[in-house]
Amino acid sequence: MNIIFAGTSDFAAPALQQLIESKHQVCAVYTQPDRPAGRGRKSSPSPIKTLALSVDIPVFQPETLKTAEDLKLLSAFEADLMVVVAYGIILPQVVLDTPKLGCINIHGSLLPRWRGAAPIHRAVMAGDTSTGITIIQVIKKLDAGDMLYKEQCTIEPYHTSSDLHDKLAELGAMGLLKVLDKIENGTAVASQQDESRVTYAEKLEKKEALINWKQSALEIDRQVRGLNSWPVAQTLCQGKVLRIWKAAISSDTFSLPAGTVVQQNKRACVCTGQGVIDLLEIQFPGKKRMDIRSFLNAQSIDGVVFG
Repeated sequence: MNIIFAGTSDFAAPALQQLIESKHQVCAVYTQPDRPAGRGRKSSPSPIKTLALSVDIPVFQPETLKTAEDLKLLSAFEADLMVVVAYGIILPQVVLDTPKLGCINIHGSLLPRWRGAAPIHRAVMAGDTSTGITIIQVIKKLDAGDMLYKEQCTIEPYHTSSDLHDKLAELGAMGLLKVLDKIENGTAVASQQDESRVTYAEKLEKKEALINWKQSALEIDRQVRGLNSWPVAQTLCQGKVLRIWKAAISSDTFSLPAGTVVQQNKRACVCTGQGVIDLLEIQFPGKKRMDIRSFLNAQSIDGVVFG
């Protein structure tokens, strides 16, 4: 099939790579315009642009895909299908109607649970025990199209959003080829989503990173894992922002105010509203990420109360 691929983030890269290596033809790649990135805020191409250009696939970066010129170009490709993965731009109906077989999307959740911008993070933060990917037909309503394929995976107690992001990206890529084969031979079967089971994964905000130590150790553990690798859970430590990349629920018990650090045996335990959190990997401003044993070899935070 002749396929247009639309994606921007690295979640989409495995899917594009699978298409490149498949029997199908990727006639064009659409990705968001280059954005400032890194400390120097230099304009940086998306991972999808970089991958496409490395194999000489033409790349287009419109702001909205709504102008007459953009639509004329899109139509000129005479694509059979458009595959959309973490593109970040809402497609107007005229775009959805342009490819002969419409548009399909790889979404990082088991729909209808966690429609929206941050499905992987919200699943971890909510304490879900499983997640997965769903490949759907794209319609105007957000993530509400009929489902063509699902693949489930377990969320282990130690999984971070970053871990699941990579795993689901690969699952989506493998599932995509299965769906394309069925679409091509006319055996694809689409099923409707159960609207009574819909939940929404709201976009993450930086303010969600601040830990409230009066919450339970279970809730804080989910927050730390869910916000890795962005925006990363944080707290105030002696007036400095301390980012907590990894932590674990401890079996220790202490009768101390929430937020109090107890340092013992090269461990830093933090009292919460219910239970204790063991810090495993932290980072101070301007410093590298560091495992807690290495940090405690250099300084003590025993008795410090996190804010």
